[in-house]
This record gives sequence, structure tokens and C-alpha cells, in this order.
Amino acid sequence: MGRISDSWRSHLLTTFSGESSGRPPWVSRIEQGDDVGFFGPDSASWAVHGGMGTLVAGIRALLMQTLHPGAMAGVHDWSRYKEDPLGRLSGTIQWLITVTFAGTEQARLESSRVGKYHNRVAGTYIDAQGVERPYTAGDPELLSWVHAVFTDAFLGCHELWGPPIPGGADQYVSEWATAGELVGVQHPPRSRAELKAQIDGFRPVLKSDDRVLEAVRFIRNPPLHRSMLPAYRVLFAGAVASLPEEHRKLLGLRRSRLPVIWATGVVLRSVGRILGRSSTSEDAARARLARIERERHSV
Repeated sequence: MGRISDSWRSHLLTTFSGESSGRPPWVSRIEQGDDVGFFGPDSASWAVHGGMGTLVAGIRALLMQTLHPGAMAGVHDWSRYKEDPLGRLSGTIQWLITVTFAGTEQARLESSRVGKYHNRVAGTYIDAQGVERPYTAGDPELLSWVHAVFTDAFLGCHELWGPPIPGGADQYVSEWATAGELVGVQHPPRSRAELKAQIDGFRPVLKSDDRVLEAVRFIRNPPLHRSMLPAYRVLFAGAVASLPEEHRKLLGLRRSRLPVIWATGVVLRSVGRILGRSSTSEDAARARLARIERERHSV
């Protein structure tokens, strides 16, 4: 691997995991545990969250979350995304990867960590009708919105840029409902049709305002290393192109006339070659499964 690729790999791993090695302590803990976890190596969740489309899905999910004024208020009032955007990103990635690849006990502990943070987040926001309303991060409506747009983003991006999903879209939505329940989501969707219905049901609630546009500007131009910005701009354009038109309009975004879906695929394949065929988290999970299998045969 050349010096440029090595530098890129270091910057990418630091961005995603917080460490240039790509193996912070929470990744090492994925090797611990005595069971397969909630999903397993043949699951739809492993396929989707182990794919390169996650790089675009994260951008799409963040954009969509801003459209609910309660969720946007929580980010505006409590998140340090401007001061420490990579810290917030790596914290979200830690939860996603742990629930996907770790054993059930570790997944529950990580979800509990997220829940404890949510307990501190509260305030008020102005809804789409101009009425001031209270919110907490644990509100069923906000949890449902965040879970739905997260699931939709990762499913949609994988379908655009990844291989077929084991069991299809319904299998992924059904599996990832478990992750929603771990952080308190009530009645998470369990099929593509239910997912679409939930997102459509939020139409009267969504709105765009100065806070949303400010967040969109930040997501469009995050403080990444200069060498990563050209590729990131392509990924951002791909995320925008993947959005339904009604949500793009609310976000004040337009789909590029350039072939950004194709270009995003090129960038994702290039990043995949730099990072390697499997992630450190997936490697840790497979090491855990191999250990469990050895112990089972030694009894």
C-alpha cells in the first residue's frame, strides 16, 4: 500500500472509530461474549452494516433527522456536533457496530449507554404549526423518527451501492427492529411497507427552518481532513440523490445533474480497496464466533 493510501486509511479509520488503527477498546470488546449476538454472519444486518454504502447512509440519515423539529431541537440544544463532530460520529458508529456485531450482553450494555445519554436531553421546540412543545430524547415519537430514517437510509443506500441483501429488504427492516427496541423504540417497523408507512405518517410534523439549513450546511462541509473532502463531496451528492424529492425540497437541496450515483459507487469501491475486505469489528466478531466454536467442541 502506498503512502497516499496509508494516509487515507489512517484518516478514514480515525474518522470512523476515533483511532488510526481502527481498533479502539470498544472494537476489541466485540471479541468478548459467549453467543452469536442478535444477528450473526449470515444476517441482513451484517451484510448492510458491513458494506461500503454505510458511508453514504450516515450522511442521508443525518440529513433526514434534521427535518423533525423535535429531533433538530435536541441536536441544536444538546449536541456538540460543531465543536466535536467526529466525536459525535464515532459515538453513533460505536453503537451501530456494537449492536450489529457484538454478543447480546455487549449490545445491551452499549444500548444502555445511549439510553443514559438520552435521559439528559430535554427542552422545547416550535412545531410545524407554530406551537411550542416539550421534548425529551426518549419521546416515543422522536425515537420512532430517528429509527425509521436510520433504517431507511441504510437500506436505501445498500440497495443502490451494495450487493443483494440476504432475505431482502423486509429481512433487514425486521432484524433492525431489534436494535430499535434496545433503545426504547415502540412498535418499530418490521417490513419495507411498514417502514414507508411510518415515514409517510410524519409528513404533517416535518418542517424546515434556519436551524435545519444551518445543520445541512455543516453536514455539506464538515471539518474533515483536506485530502478527504473531494471524496466526501461526491458521497454527499450521492446521499442527496438517494433522497426522495419531497425531502430534498424540505432540506433546500437539489439533485446534481452529474452522474453522482455512478460516481459515488466509484468512490465507495476505492475506499473499500483502501480499507480492505473486512472491518476490524467484523474480524473481532468472527474471532469471537471461532472461539465459541472451539470451546463447544472441547467440551
